[in-house]
Amino acid sequence: MNLFSDCYSKVKKDCFKYIRSQEISNEKFKNKEKMLKQFLIPLSFWINKKKIKGETLFVGLAGGQGSGKTTISTMILLILKKYFKMKVFKISIDDFYKTREERIKMSKKIHPMLKTRGVPGTHDVNLILKFFKNIEKIKFKKFSLPKFDKSIDDRCKKKLWYQVKDKPDIVILEGWCVGARASKKYELKKPLNVLEANLDKNKKWRNFVNLQLNKSYKKLFSQLNLLIYLKAKNFRILKEWRLKQEKKLRIKFRKNKRSKIMSKEEVLKFMMTYQRITEQMFKSCPKYCSAVLFLNNKQQIQNLKMN
Repeated sequence: MNLFSDCYSKVKKDCFKYIRSQEISNEKFKNKEKMLKQFLIPLSFWINKKKIKGETLFVGLAGGQGSGKTTISTMILLILKKYFKMKVFKISIDDFYKTREERIKMSKKIHPMLKTRGVPGTHDVNLILKFFKNIEKIKFKKFSLPKFDKSIDDRCKKKLWYQVKDKPDIVILEGWCVGARASKKYELKKPLNVLEANLDKNKKWRNFVNLQLNKSYKKLFSQLNLLIYLKAKNFRILKEWRLKQEKKLRIKFRKNKRSKIMSKEEVLKFMMTYQRITEQMFKSCPKYCSAVLFLNNKQQIQNLKMN
């Protein structure tokens, strides 16, 4: 039995249990054995080789909305913990969204579109940098990190926040814009969709978002040791996947009267705020990312490239 087969036999139970927890009755996960054997286990071995003893490895995992970032990053976490016996802490950049109150203030002071969570400038980057710094301290002390609830568009109460009790061997930061780079100024001139054309005529929102990428986010992403990218074929397919994602949220939170689950029209409008950076990442990320997982139209991994 080779190492990959040995790993598969030891992690498949936990991985498949997690997948079942993410399925809905009329939509089952297909080709999970192939995904695990051919792609995620080899990728996990590759990550393990990059780990330096005594140091925390910071891994970024990016991909467009609905591309499966949470599922794939969780499977990698399970493999690293179960087979390699590593301490792994995973968190989404979404959990570091500024509070609803903070975004409302930004929308009044800078631009109305900043009330909508998502784009660079709507995360508390200083908090993420502090999180990284706390991890690297010689004398580690436990600390807490925020947890964001998309169903209410705000942070959870502090009693529900993540607790980082031990120094992790690996930190996985996943998110749609993780690793994104700023555009050239001339690329911002022409509106990309009706949202930009109607609500950002003077390019103030575009320029603000791009400036954040070029400053605080650039500093943050430079601290990642590895960057993994989930490459979908186009933006149209991401829209379909994101609508499926919202459908799952609707089922999950159907009894929660406070939930702010979006309609189809709201999802498509929301995605327009992501479109510019997402399409730029389609072109640029495969060139500079440490590893790329290429996805087919059925949201399945069809190829893996590791640098």
